[in-house]
Amino acid sequence: MTEVLWDYPEVSQYTGIPVATLRWWRANGLGPKSARLGRRVKFRKSDVEAWISAAFEGNA
Repeated sequence: MTEVLWDYPEVSQYTGIPVATLRWWRANGLGPKSARLGRRVKFRKSDVEAWISAAFEGNA
């Protein structure tokens, strides 16, 4: 199975959240799950979508 991996600009484009905010959230343990692969930070598309869904469920 091939998982779709996104970097900061792709997550920003998908969510409308600025890259700087995503970076700050990651540094402070917030936002979607991510991993450092070499020098790059990557996000699984499925983790970003799950994080968005959880945010909507939490605000119900």
